[in-house]
Amino acid sequence: MPTNLKFDIADGIATLTLDRPEKLNAFTNDMLHGLVEALDECDDNDDVRVVILTGAGRGFCSGGDVGTMGDAADNRPHVTKKRIWRDVQAFPKRLARFEKPIIAAVNGVAVGGGMDLALACDIRVASQSARFAETYAKIGLAPGGGGAYFLPRIVGQARALELLWTAEFIDAAAALEIGLVNHVYPNEELMAETLKLAARIAAMPPLSVQLIKRVVAQGLNADMTTAFDLISSHIAVARAGEDHPEAIAAFKEKREGKFVGF
Repeated sequence: MPTNLKFDIADGIATLTLDRPEKLNAFTNDMLHGLVEALDECDDNDDVRVVILTGAGRGFCSGGDVGTMGDAADNRPHVTKKRIWRDVQAFPKRLARFEKPIIAAVNGVAVGGGMDLALACDIRVASQSARFAETYAKIGLAPGGGGAYFLPRIVGQARALELLWTAEFIDAAAALEIGLVNHVYPNEELMAETLKLAARIAAMPPLSVQLIKRVVAQGLNADMTTAFDLISSHIAVARAGEDHPEAIAAFKEKREGKFVGF
């Protein structure tokens, strides 16, 4: 694990912290692959129910640190494509196979590739000082870290195109208004409130939480008949497990459920 990426687990919640505050947490290739490694560990650890991604200091992530990215100066198309596929897109591609919930706690600026990291997460919450911008157009590029894929799915095509074409910053209030983030909290309350949200999700039956994430993702890319067929199959799996009857018993007995993840 890179030294500039913190990874902590407590009470079923894993917290990943980008830790280069002096660079507003601009990521390096090592950090991107460290995030992938951390997700692998979270997948393998049944005690982890929810993941939070945040940044140290006053920024979430200011994008990629080009100076640390080795062959970034090599403009040959095959080199550029390989670097983007191998490094820049490593985290969102891994998230596509990650079935546990992940929340981005955006504590400051989220710019370019940094905004892409937040967009790839399932839920985004923000501090009042958070600011967002997809700045690729300003440097004559297009978003390669997932922004062009995720942003229109979150805020709609027209709003996404405006944000991408103008490369303008929006504040936390505007992000909340367009549905880019779910909640905005005072700066000093962001992590406490994010942990509360994560804890509420972590208290739910893990298999149910993961199946819900799966069916929503599948439903976005399928026709209704196919989506309904997939959902019914997932429900059949959930009903055959131990957590479903435990959840019903806990509800009837007015107590907290004790879930095993199946």
